[in-house]
Amino acid sequence: MAALRLATSAARRAPSAIHISRRGYAEASDKIKLSMALPHQSIFSSTDVVQVNICAATGDMGILANHVPSVEPLRPGVVEVIESSGSKKWFTSGGFATVHPNNTLTINVVEAAPLEDFSTEAVRTNLQEALRVASGNGTEEDKLEARIEADVYESLQHALGSK
Repeated sequence: MAALRLATSAARRAPSAIHISRRGYAEASDKIKLSMALPHQSIFSSTDVVQVNICAATGDMGILANHVPSVEPLRPGVVEVIESSGSKKWFTSGGFATVHPNNTLTINVVEAAPLEDFSTEAVRTNLQEALRVASGNGTEEDKLEARIEADVYESLQHALGSK
């Protein structure tokens, strides 16, 4: 027991070799380096941006400099990139966002397109068709694929409504 007291008192007196960094708040001048890639194209490559808003599976979130490191699965929705000169929005079908501890964000998605490339009318028509197939007499595989398609079109319709 005396050895334990001796060790703990020595540990309290010894200078700490471990440096614990504290997470601070992002300043307006702080930037995060964004890399956003599709399998066939790189949209951003270590580009300094102010903020990135994503549709994570756990909920919508904004990522600034000094964000806590994490890996977030993405659901179909909008990725908004805010730069000093303005913002750009892409609709993504899903993927992953990885926040690294060095103010770096990597987003990997299967498909992405600028939000302004979509027609509200075309999305509405395709959604109705997908819902018709999902509730029809087709095979279970066809119904499941149509339900996934309908989910994506519903997310896209919501995104277009909140441009």
